[in-house]
Amino acid sequence: MNIQNNIEQKLLAHFEPAHLEVINESYMHNVPNGAETHFKVVLVTPKFAGKRLIQRHRAVNEVLKEELAVKIHALALHTYTDDEWHGLYGKAPDSPRCLGGMNRKAS
Repeated sequence: MNIQNNIEQKLLAHFEPAHLEVINESYMHNVPNGAETHFKVVLVTPKFAGKRLIQRHRAVNEVLKEELAVKIHALALHTYTDDEWHGLYGKAPDSPRCLGGMNRKAS
């Protein structure tokens, strides 16, 4: 099973989401083709009701702690309740393009 599918399965099992997107954004970064190192997660679940953003992110990080320890370099989290998601018209923000990290020249 690849990392993306593993993330999806764990989040589905733990959060029982109304909406889930796990997007491999590694292609936007300076990594080899086919890499699975940078992900964007859009997670909509009633389990986030009454939870602050930091509590939501900590809950996701706990579920994915093994992947975060050794496999994932970056994880963009967009965590919503149903009402919040519908207020966004069902669209999470786009991720910014990579600035190159250590390969970027100082300006």
